[in-house]
Amino acid sequence: MGQQIIQPVTPSDLLTEVIKLKDAGYRLVAITCTNKEDLELSYSFDKDYELINLRINTDSKTEVPSISEFYPYSFLYENEINELFGSKIVKINIDFKDTLYKIPVKTPFGKKEGDE
Repeated sequence: MGQQIIQPVTPSDLLTEVIKLKDAGYRLVAITCTNKEDLELSYSFDKDYELINLRINTDSKTEVPSISEFYPYSFLYENEINELFGSKIVKINIDFKDTLYKIPVKTPFGKKEGDE
């Protein structure tokens, strides 16, 4: 049975780690986000039933580089996370600039003013 690894990374280390995984033959499975004290971004990669999750804990003001240069289809995940959580994923190859969804409120899963 496969193994699952969670590897903490910083926004500045993300592209280096993504390139290593791409060169090793890993495929991008998903990018997810949760809003705990801050944003928790998880980039999940798979190869031969081994799942590696690159985990970034950041605030909504810190820029996180897009991985769409290396995994082109990631642009959908990245646009969704920006729009729904208010993250700052930058340099997305196809950036919808918060128009991917028609939603009644801005960043419905992001921090609201006054949230601690």
